[in-house]
Amino acid sequence: MRWELGRRSENVEDRRGIGAGAGVTLGGGAMLLIAVAATLMGVDPRVVFDMLSQTQVAVDNGGTETGGAPPADDRQAEFVQRVLGDTEDTWTEIFSAGGRRYALPKLVLFSDAVRSACGLSSAAVGPFYCPPDAKVYIDVSFFRDLEQRFGAPGDFARAYVIAHEVGHHVQNLLGISEQVERRSAGLDAAGRNALSVRVELQADCFAGVWGNHAGSERHLLEEGDVEAGLRAAAAIGDDRLQRRAGGTVQPETWTHGSSQQRVEWLRRGLERGDVEACDTFKSARD
Repeated sequence: MRWELGRRSENVEDRRGIGAGAGVTLGGGAMLLIAVAATLMGVDPRVVFDMLSQTQVAVDNGGTETGGAPPADDRQAEFVQRVLGDTEDTWTEIFSAGGRRYALPKLVLFSDAVRSACGLSSAAVGPFYCPPDAKVYIDVSFFRDLEQRFGAPGDFARAYVIAHEVGHHVQNLLGISEQVERRSAGLDAAGRNALSVRVELQADCFAGVWGNHAGSERHLLEEGDVEAGLRAAAAIGDDRLQRRAGGTVQPETWTHGSSQQRVEWLRRGLERGDVEACDTFKSARD
C-alpha cells in the first residue's frame, strides 16, 4: 500500500503513555500527611481535600485526559495520520456529492487503557468508536496482534481497521446509529446481537467504500492489498474468534458477524464504492 501518498491528518491525538485517568484514591495515612503539610504551609486542609475531590469527580465524569500531536518521526503514528487523512478526503467528497457536510472525527492513540465519553476501556476491547465524543480509539498494539495472533499482516489490513472504525463515525453522522439505538431498545439479547452484527457489517462495507476510492482515485492500493484486507476481515470474524478461544460457534452471540459475512461486505464496498450498496439492514425490513 502506498500509504505515504495519503494526506497527513491533523486530527490524531496521542495519549500513549498518559494512562487512563483512573482518579485519585487516598488512604488515611496519605490524608494525614496532606493535612499536616497543608497546616504547616498555612493552608486550610479542607480546601486541599475539596480540590482533590473535585479532581476525582472531573476524571470520573469523563475524560479530562488530553493528548498532543504524535511525534513527527513516529512512523506508526504517521501511518495512522495518513490513512485517517485519506478517509477524511474520501468521505468529505462523498458527503458533499450528497449535499451533506462531513464532520471530521478525531482519532486517539492510546496504550493499555483509555477514558472516553463512553467510559473506561482497556486495550483488550480492541479499536472502537465512541459516538458521544465522535472519536476513534486505537491502541496500535492491535496492529501487532492482527499480524502475529490473527495471521493478517500488511498495511492495508491495518488501514482496514482504521477505516472500519471511521465507518462507525459515518453511521453516526447519517443518523444510522441513533436509529439502531431506538430499534434495539425493545429487543432481547439475541435481537440486540443480531442488530449489532448488521451495524458492524455495514462499517466493513463503508471501509470497503473508502478502499475503492483510495485505489481508483488516489492510487494508494497495490497488488495484493485487497486480499490482505479480506484476510483481516476473515481473521476477526466471530466464528473464527470463538474457535480460537476453544469454544463452540454460537451465532446467536455474535456481535460483528462471521468471517464469511465480514469478507462479503468488505468486498462489496471495495467493488462498488457506493454507500447505497452497504444497506445491511435491508433484509431485516423485507
